[in-house]
Amino acid sequence: MVMVLSMSDLAMRDGILFNTKELEQTFKVPVVELNGRTSDRLYMLKDALEHVIATATTSTLERKMFYKPSDVELQTIQRVSNALNVKNDYHALLLAHHHQWLRHLNQEEHFALNQITKDTGFEDLKLQIFETMQRYNRFTPVVQRVLQAGKVNHEWTEWADRILTHRFWGVIIFFTLLGMVFQAIYAWATLPMDWIEGSFGYLSSTLKANLPAGWFTSLLTEGVIAGLGGVLVFIPQIAILFLLISLLEEVGYMSRAVFLFDQLMQRFGLNGRSIVALVSGGACAIPAIMSTRTISNWKERLITIMVTPLISCSARIPVYTVLIGFVVPPITVLGILNIQGLAFMGLYLLGIGSALLSALVFKLLLRIDEQSFLMLELPEYKMPSVKNIFLTVWEKIYSFITEAGKIILLISIALWFLASFGLPRQMELAKQEAITLAAAKSLDEQATNQLVAAKQMEASFAGQVGKAIEPLIKPLGFDWKIGIALITSFAAREVFVGTMATIQHRQ
Repeated sequence: MVMVLSMSDLAMRDGILFNTKELEQTFKVPVVELNGRTSDRLYMLKDALEHVIATATTSTLERKMFYKPSDVELQTIQRVSNALNVKNDYHALLLAHHHQWLRHLNQEEHFALNQITKDTGFEDLKLQIFETMQRYNRFTPVVQRVLQAGKVNHEWTEWADRILTHRFWGVIIFFTLLGMVFQAIYAWATLPMDWIEGSFGYLSSTLKANLPAGWFTSLLTEGVIAGLGGVLVFIPQIAILFLLISLLEEVGYMSRAVFLFDQLMQRFGLNGRSIVALVSGGACAIPAIMSTRTISNWKERLITIMVTPLISCSARIPVYTVLIGFVVPPITVLGILNIQGLAFMGLYLLGIGSALLSALVFKLLLRIDEQSFLMLELPEYKMPSVKNIFLTVWEKIYSFITEAGKIILLISIALWFLASFGLPRQMELAKQEAITLAAAKSLDEQATNQLVAAKQMEASFAGQVGKAIEPLIKPLGFDWKIGIALITSFAAREVFVGTMATIQHRQ
């Protein structure tokens, strides 16, 4: 084992010094001070690890207990060790503490542990408190010996916390920051989105002009490029969203948000830590659900898991953007507020509201007497790490391109085929109908070709599927084209936009 004292840069800033030699002599392990934000002293950690690996023996790796067990614990350890053939004392103690929840134990082992704890008078909670206090009694003097605290000025951080965690002003600041994030998504992303859209349009027109007419050119320009371009154009908005969220997390604000909303979350059957999962759900529901493991209360953890998918994730950003672009005009009010950005924020708040109302229903349905408490350490305010933010944003963009891109590419190819072909007789009738209608309206050649493509699209396999479900979605104001996009979006939400782009290119 190697003991690493992290955040050495903050300790140095506050004048906090450590007697690392004393620590090494006390615990018999190498001690390294490290600044995790930079590569400073990383070589010392590598050297220490190589030394430990090279010199490690069975005796140095043996697990030891750092407190003196009580008589009840000693008796329980001995009996558990004999009954279950456990070689390690601390392992035996952990089995006694947690045997009711250990699924790998068989029925006989559960019965034996139940009987042992009854016979010895083993009280789980009381002995956990006893162990905790023993550890504090052992380690507090060590801390006092090795730590020399400097003159730390926390006045400005306490002042900031009083405002950011205030019951009224803290909430106002939170929603103001949230509004600024969604305003930035529209304000900053316009130029790169226009560039990406123009690049895909130029690529498609260039290929059409230089490749021979035929099914392959049509597949490439109207299927693959149209489908991918219709989704990849939203990368700037995804990047901006995660850039700003990562920035808030790096400076230490997100922990304040957890503390701020804990009391509100508990009214809905959730926990302050649930807001981490709900905010993470804005990226993807899967890692957000995984993050709920830090919620100790099983009811709050289960409710958080069930309502997190209602939060709008990054896959819905392209869908929201297209729908808002269709419905909401690009108007600016009060000189700074973009109506489209407000609508975007409204959709996210609608998801949050749905999640909270669903959580309230689950709270009433799931009845337990267990009461939960939130305990967390508010981290130091610090300058964000550019490297950490860059890696986070890059990871999200790369994941979006590679994972969503594969699905979109396959569906774009399949959709192009279904939209390009149909029953020969129906496709011919659609063509003749379009030509007759174009002649009656005296349309030019370009308009005639577009009308023929639209009629044949309607008669294609994809058009027939859309027509079949149109009666079900027509009351919502949707037509058969959106019906096709709804079906393909079952593979992934963002495919909706790629489907609409492919359909529009086909007409």
